[in-house]
Amino acid sequence: MVSKKTTIYSNVRLGKNCVIEDFVIIGAYSRGHEVRRLETVIGDNAFIRSHTVIYEGNKIGANFRTGNKANIRELNEIGDNVSLGTLSVVEHHVKIGSGVRVHSQAFIPEFTVLEDECWIGPNVVITNAKYPKTLRGKVDLKGVHIMKGAIIGANTTLLPDVRIGEYALVGAGSVVTKNVPSRCVVLGNPAKVVNLIDDLPQYKHKYFSE
Repeated sequence: MVSKKTTIYSNVRLGKNCVIEDFVIIGAYSRGHEVRRLETVIGDNAFIRSHTVIYEGNKIGANFRTGNKANIRELNEIGDNVSLGTLSVVEHHVKIGSGVRVHSQAFIPEFTVLEDECWIGPNVVITNAKYPKTLRGKVDLKGVHIMKGAIIGANTTLLPDVRIGEYALVGAGSVVTKNVPSRCVVLGNPAKVVNLIDDLPQYKHKYFSE
């Protein structure tokens, strides 16, 4: 079902059984590609809620979900079973694996990598410019890499070029300034290792024991 109040450009290829609500825009022009339009692909069973904007050149898998007013810039790769919360922003050249959950009002800037099954809490801010507004600030952007199954708690800030290891847990409100080892629990400002995920009884199940 596609609302008559939505805008879907000719460069868009939608899968089967998609629900597109009112005032959604899919395939929007991106700067520098006004002449040669970039194909935008969205897989089967998408549910895209009202006022979401998806720019051209995105490759999005099956069972994609958005909240209201999500914004996805151009040239991203997004896997299957991904959920993007209300008012969240994904900038361009981002790679998102399958099974990723991004909650409301998260900011995912260019060159970020989110591997399969990672979880991004509400109001998480990921950064990629170490020295904003310097002469090379836009040239030397360094994306954050969040590995498989990692959990980023609400209101966390991740600084440029950090790597969050597999199944790591970053506590809410943390500021992460350096790499987080796999299966570690970190929190604070700056975030420091305080535990191992395997020592938390809440996480002693198959998902965290691969």
